[in-house]
Amino acid sequence: MKDGDEFAIEFIHSVNQSPVREIFSIESGMIHLQQMRFYSIGAGISIDLEEGQELSRDGDVMFITGFDRSFSVLNYIVGTVSDHLLFINNDVYSLRDLCGRNARITISPR
Repeated sequence: MKDGDEFAIEFIHSVNQSPVREIFSIESGMIHLQQMRFYSIGAGISIDLEEGQELSRDGDVMFITGFDRSFSVLNYIVGTVSDHLLFINNDVYSLRDLCGRNARITISPR
């Protein structure tokens, strides 16, 4: 991925069993968390906001924005029970289909 690109990773939360989507952008060669989208609050998903973050709601969907988090790479382990989905532009990729269950993957800028 390169500067200006955006992508998202979606998975089913292992505890509350609802979808979570993390939306990222690439800026200055780093991956920046832009937004987290979810449907249920509970264990593992808190609405204790940090300074600068905002919680909003659109129907059943809740959003947290204002993150101040950057990463040089993102590491995931593809779900064994539920898939991880990668959204780039208008395309959706099953990481389970691409990499297999329990695969360790790394996402990095170019």
